[in-house]
Amino acid sequence: MRIARSRSFSRFLGLPLGLFALALGVRVLLVLLYTDPAYVDSYYYVNVARSLSSGHGFSVDFIWTFVDVGGHLPVHPVLPIPSNAHWMPLASLVQVPFIILLGATAFASALPFALIGALAAPLTWGFARQAGCRPAVALGGGILAAVPAALTPFMAQPDNFALFQVLVLAALWLGARALRGDARAFAATGILVGLATLARNDGVLVGAALALVWTWSRLRSRRAKAAGVEAPPPLPVWAAIVATGLFLAVMAPWEARQLAVFGSLSPSSSTGRILFIRSIDELNSITGTPTLASFLGQGIGPLIASRITGFVQAIVIFCVLVGGILLAPFMVAGAWLRRHSADFLPFFLYTGLLFAFSGLVSAVHVPNGTFIHSGAALAPQAYLLALEAVIAFVAWIARHRPSWNAESAGRVFVGGMIGITLIGAVYFTGNVHDTWGHERDLDQAVGAALGAHGAALDDVVMSLDTGAIKYWTGHPGVVAPNDPITTIESAARAYDARWLYLERSDSVPALGPILDGGGRPGWVGPPVWTETGPTATTDAGLYPICFSTSDPRCTVLTSIGGRRS
Repeated sequence: MRIARSRSFSRFLGLPLGLFALALGVRVLLVLLYTDPAYVDSYYYVNVARSLSSGHGFSVDFIWTFVDVGGHLPVHPVLPIPSNAHWMPLASLVQVPFIILLGATAFASALPFALIGALAAPLTWGFARQAGCRPAVALGGGILAAVPAALTPFMAQPDNFALFQVLVLAALWLGARALRGDARAFAATGILVGLATLARNDGVLVGAALALVWTWSRLRSRRAKAAGVEAPPPLPVWAAIVATGLFLAVMAPWEARQLAVFGSLSPSSSTGRILFIRSIDELNSITGTPTLASFLGQGIGPLIASRITGFVQAIVIFCVLVGGILLAPFMVAGAWLRRHSADFLPFFLYTGLLFAFSGLVSAVHVPNGTFIHSGAALAPQAYLLALEAVIAFVAWIARHRPSWNAESAGRVFVGGMIGITLIGAVYFTGNVHDTWGHERDLDQAVGAALGAHGAALDDVVMSLDTGAIKYWTGHPGVVAPNDPITTIESAARAYDARWLYLERSDSVPALGPILDGGGRPGWVGPPVWTETGPTATTDAGLYPICFSTSDPRCTVLTSIGGRRS
């Protein structure tokens, strides 16, 4: 009897361990295929982590956007600056022990995200078992969480995708357990919500969803009592108090630092350039001050149109990146089938709050990645809903085809949907890595050009992706504001910028004409390096910035790796 129980326990334990191994293997493979950070967010988190591990604290010697310094050109412009006026610290903090142990390498920065992110697969399986999903659905959901469609390449990046997904999934699972009468589970959600908020500002939405869960549990109990039917006991007040206290305890050290350094609990929001901008172009401008009055002053038509656009874009992004297109309609069908499920109620509430927030508050930011970072947390339970809908669809067909075995056919169709999704994940990952690789090659070429032309290591480079330039070249940087050329010149002078790096695919309008050889202001010299694209146009260029007529760099120079200037 004991041997049989031991074997049963081993089989039970084997599935989550196998799913963890699968998810970890996928993420390690992703790291090996593309080891480095690849875009603005991940560059920022890595640069901050390296600053922390080297003893320089929360600071960076580049400005990725002027939101980090108050939304305007500072009265006393200096580098380095205190970091994290906008982004939260957890994605940097988890890298620090690995960097200390393994050195400041790309692998050391990526490894914690692979390890933590791999937990999503067994957690998905565990939640599915609690929710009463079929074994094939639980296993399939775990596999899809290991390889989450078009989200896959992002899951090993040193960014908050992996962290947020695991923390939110765990918090919502505890919320579901709480609805089964486990008050201690609800109390523990405070820690997870706090950590999720340290990963992303909008982690507080998870807390809001769980607050609604607590309220619903008490209403459910009151209605059941009035109707004379049995229901799980209401979640007690003490559970809510403990959850709130744990959340505040997790957040308090960070918010104390924000108050001490910036004088605000949410420094970037206080500038108006996060909440009150009318278009993304205003985010990195340093002229004017967005306010609630200017936001509302755009008129009811544009205001409503932008909210609808943001909401629709959030749906499209979710369907493509999380649903891989194919699974998206089944996710909706599965949600309908589970609409009365208490296990999925916390998920439904968080989903509704997230989409509402994306449409009403952060609509302008949705296409630029704000939504999908949080939307990735919806993937595990959305996959379970999709596979349950597949099973139900097959069962419906089987009722009209007596030759079909519904259970066997269901497993086949679930396997087919998973297989197609995995193929799509491989294809999308390859394309994304190619794009990232091209940008990496350009940044490395810029570093070589700076070295070839005698740039000192402390020369400030003005560009659009200062975090990438810092990572690949070691040079401090200041972002080119999205303003007229005279304002850009003021920013370059303020930070004593010595070089200007332009990319056709990532440039503010005032600087775009420089790549075409025209409209170059007097303070920008001829290019020392250019990259010619397949259409024989200049796709990227490095230019000296000279505020003195005696600066020898702005005489006629010979370019390297491109054409002669």
